[in-house]
Amino acid sequence: CYAQTVPLALKVAAQLEEEDISAEIVDLRSIKPLDEKAIFDSVTKTHRAVIVEQDHPFCGVGAEVCYRIQKNIFDALDAPIMRVSQEDVPMPYNERLEKAVLPNPDKLIAAVKQVCYA
Repeated sequence: CYAQTVPLALKVAAQLEEEDISAEIVDLRSIKPLDEKAIFDSVTKTHRAVIVEQDHPFCGVGAEVCYRIQKNIFDALDAPIMRVSQEDVPMPYNERLEKAVLPNPDKLIAAVKQVCYA
């Protein structure tokens, strides 16, 4: 995760801890250069990846991170990579609709539970 999704990821990690699901958060402080070592070390340790970004799913940073994980350390994965991003629709101007298309705790929790087979 990076930017505005970091607080979301930290909040969800605390909630999941109560359900005995431990999450490791990798905060990408920069996306160019991309800290591949931190990403690969985390995936190698946990054998899973859930990528959270507040961007469109097509051609975003999350897509690039997925590509690099699959290209370089695919055999370290025990589950498919999950992505939680903005819905693939134009960003609405209405505040309620905007919140509906952005990543939220429920979407992130569902993705984490899916990769943990929980």
